[in-house]
Amino acid sequence: MAKKLVVFLHGWSVRSTDTYGRLPERLQAEAAARGVDIDVQHVYLGKYVSFRDEVRLEDISLAFEAALEREAPLQKALKAGGKIAVVTHSTGGPVARDWWHRFYVSRKRECPMSHLIMLAPANFGSALAQLGKGTLSRLKTWFQGVEPGQGVLDWLELGSSESWRLNESWITQKPSWYGDTRVFPFVLTGQSIDRALYDHLNSYTDEVGTDGVVRVAAANLNATYVQLVQEFDEAEFAKGNWGATRLVVKQRKQAPRTALAVLPGLSHSGDEMGILRSVKLRDSGKLRPHPTVEALLECLGVGDEAAYDALCDRFDALTAKTQADERVEKVDGLFGFTREFKRPVATQMIVRVHDENGYQLDDFDFVLTSWIPDSPRAELREPNPNLLPAGFFIDRQRNRRARGTLTYYLNHEIMSSAPALGVRIAPRPAPDPAAKKPVDHFVHYVNAELAARTHTLLDFLRPNSTLLLDVVLQRVVRAGVLRLTTEVKPKDFTRDDPGEALA
Repeated sequence: MAKKLVVFLHGWSVRSTDTYGRLPERLQAEAAARGVDIDVQHVYLGKYVSFRDEVRLEDISLAFEAALEREAPLQKALKAGGKIAVVTHSTGGPVARDWWHRFYVSRKRECPMSHLIMLAPANFGSALAQLGKGTLSRLKTWFQGVEPGQGVLDWLELGSSESWRLNESWITQKPSWYGDTRVFPFVLTGQSIDRALYDHLNSYTDEVGTDGVVRVAAANLNATYVQLVQEFDEAEFAKGNWGATRLVVKQRKQAPRTALAVLPGLSHSGDEMGILRSVKLRDSGKLRPHPTVEALLECLGVGDEAAYDALCDRFDALTAKTQADERVEKVDGLFGFTREFKRPVATQMIVRVHDENGYQLDDFDFVLTSWIPDSPRAELREPNPNLLPAGFFIDRQRNRRARGTLTYYLNHEIMSSAPALGVRIAPRPAPDPAAKKPVDHFVHYVNAELAARTHTLLDFLRPNSTLLLDVVLQRVVRAGVLRLTTEVKPKDFTRDDPGEALA
């Protein structure tokens, strides 16, 4: 069989192929010695434009497909039965995944890619993306003096509709990349912070569970999709009891297992600790042997399902060791003082609230709750946000374009100690369950809650991973939206009441 050709795809807002550092050369130097079956004479470096506002991520994946088709030696190798191994950094990961899904998975075509190795990929976005172009262009963490492009930035914002679609498809569709056309995906990331790149005005560059830009949970593709659907108690609803609703788990899907390695001592960017730029032609200093090089060569050496599963297991063990070793970071400060940073394992939950027609809600309260199901005290068996364990919360963001989508970032170690985890949603407009006055909205929603003993959100939250929580509320339309009348005499109906709720 023909050897694999290697294609590199860089991250966001890059202007020069020097972003790849010495990794391509290092790969060429060591592949043969390690017995890795790649064509070291044909290493392709991707050059894509992401710093122009008009360029969107799907435009880049379209251009990537066209670029592959234009390379005559590459096409010749592919027609002879060869494959490409794609190595990406940062935003290059979502670009490659969008290209893979758009041109091959969705069209049921065999993909020319055999390996997708993603370094610090922003698969579920980055919290930094919401800071805005002006702020981001000043951060040394990600950019090198070039104004970032808004089109790609929109995709990268946590909870974007574009990233949701790609990731929901990844989780819920039956994988089509197994069998004879198997593609082996890998995620390699760090969780260390390069203090030389830390921005004191932006806490996200020092967020726990991240490499200074991307959260481990946002890089990891071992995600979960859960759909909660609001159900009414019809009898109580007919009586006007607006509190008689509940959220019921209708779907639960787990993504296919994807290899994840949290590599020791690595950050997102930088010449000293960056997962990509710190690779030298020869190992030196603390990074010896270099974790990126070692892991990348292991990934390229995978050729069948058994080898992939075995590497997944080894990477799981490496991740556990890295996170145990880096749980506490001590940094020498001024005047002999030592600062201590704790790095607990975290989890991410992206919540989308919409109605059965797909309309996202703009205005609602989303409250996490807990309770003690077997407590002898009745008040402790009732969902209450005050029963959540102290210190569980790290961050919350609302997507600026998809206003019904929230991203919660949680301390998994603390949250997992809770006896239960539910959610309470109070949409607006909505009738007050305790109010006696008639409903004054023609279209509205109704409060909903997940508080069942059978399922709590703790069943779905996993360490280092993302939960896509899809909440479907029922849109209540009143009869007064449209009425017929036999009165031919003109009459103003501006103040007519909304009437009864339509079934």
